[in-house]
Amino acid sequence: MDTTYIIVIALVLAMAIVGAILAPIFIRRQQTKRLQAQFGTEYDHTLQQAKGDEKQAQTELETRQKYIAALDLHPLSVDERERYLADWAAVQSKFVDEPGPAIEAADRLIMETMLMRGYPVSDFEQRAADLSVSYPALVSNYRAARAIALKNEQQQADTEELRQAMLAYHSLFDELVETETVVA
Repeated sequence: MDTTYIIVIALVLAMAIVGAILAPIFIRRQQTKRLQAQFGTEYDHTLQQAKGDEKQAQTELETRQKYIAALDLHPLSVDERERYLADWAAVQSKFVDEPGPAIEAADRLIMETMLMRGYPVSDFEQRAADLSVSYPALVSNYRAARAIALKNEQQQADTEELRQAMLAYHSLFDELVETETVVA
């Protein structure tokens, strides 16, 4: 056997081994970039919840995507949308005189709207995880609003915090009702 032939075979084998080692790293890096771009700050939140375990965080985010894809999510009908917009207007007008109860009403209205759209609303963390798939830019504000709402339940939230919570709830509410509508 010719030594050139042996060298070529050795180089091809070495390149195959290097490729087999680097391919998973490259694929994981691409997956990380894709998930970071899609989820934004929610990627960081999930990574923190996974105590820095990137693979666990990515698996969690991919599981969320599959879970949401399997749900029967749908836009509000025109009538439902109009009803919820009227309900929101009532909540907002209540905020001026009774900010605490208005925050509680806003939180409930978000859940009702989600439920009407087909989201399960069993517990807050599941709601936030579900929303993170379609509304990743808003979910961190939703978490902050919920924390203020809980603080409000104990009469520990000040007016500025309540205002911030209302703004966060309003942004999410707008997204939940301002999707493509279907005729009832």
